[in-house]
Amino acid sequence: MQLVIFTGLALLAFAGNSVLCRLALSQLHMDATSFTLIRLISGALMLCLLVTIKGISLPKLMARPGKQDWLRGTYLFLYAAAFSYAYVLLDTAAGALILFGSVQFTLVFMQIKGGQKPALQEVFGMAIALAGFVYWTLPDAQRPSPLGASLMIVSGIAWAFYTLAGKNSRRADLDTCKNFIISCAFLCLLLPAYWLWSPAQLNGQAVLLAVASGAITSALGYWLWYQVLPSLSTLSAGVLQLSVPILAALGGLIWAHERITLPFMLASLMILTGILLVILAGNRRKKTGVFD
Repeated sequence: MQLVIFTGLALLAFAGNSVLCRLALSQLHMDATSFTLIRLISGALMLCLLVTIKGISLPKLMARPGKQDWLRGTYLFLYAAAFSYAYVLLDTAAGALILFGSVQFTLVFMQIKGGQKPALQEVFGMAIALAGFVYWTLPDAQRPSPLGASLMIVSGIAWAFYTLAGKNSRRADLDTCKNFIISCAFLCLLLPAYWLWSPAQLNGQAVLLAVASGAITSALGYWLWYQVLPSLSTLSAGVLQLSVPILAALGGLIWAHERITLPFMLASLMILTGILLVILAGNRRKKTGVFD
């Protein structure tokens, strides 16, 4: 039950993060560089505070970060930066389609490369979920910008590797804190964007959304995600994330009083059916003693 609750909360955080990012960038016209800077810094500060409250020394925690720590921090930075810049150039539907498609195919490729082929039921479930996702997003997706699509593919691949790295995490709180701190070390690479891309565009409401995205839906959401990843199969971790756009849309239905459409209902049914098939197949693997 704890696994179900934590996984659900993590996925809700992902959905909330997408909504906050789109609100800040599209409606409040915040620049992508400032959003990324504030998001990662506020996430790092939140996690440092929580780790300190637990009585763990930050200097000791960061005394000797290992190779895996640097890799996870790099993946997190690449994902967050490419995600923000891509959404300046892409509409919501195209961005979501490219992002989650990239995540899914990267995870499948890495699993096959590792020597484990997906079971037939897993392939069938993944195909149903992806078909439902494409059916829902593709009609509304505008022709994507080549640069925006490339950035979103980079973001999806980086997030897939960040997810894979989390399967070996044994202390989700400490690992996530180190990931965010290390990701901040790369933020200096974004500063030239103020001159090359666009100047800072800030207002109070946009800054609050960026802080909420970093400190709540990113920091706490990714902490929960690393908490549950060791208990999920690789395919389950990938397919479960296809529910994020559905959850985000449900938020719009609840908070913005948007109407429920037939395509949304059919796509939701297909995605949830696919997720169930993959999870059931993953559970069968565990019972037979075969793991990712």
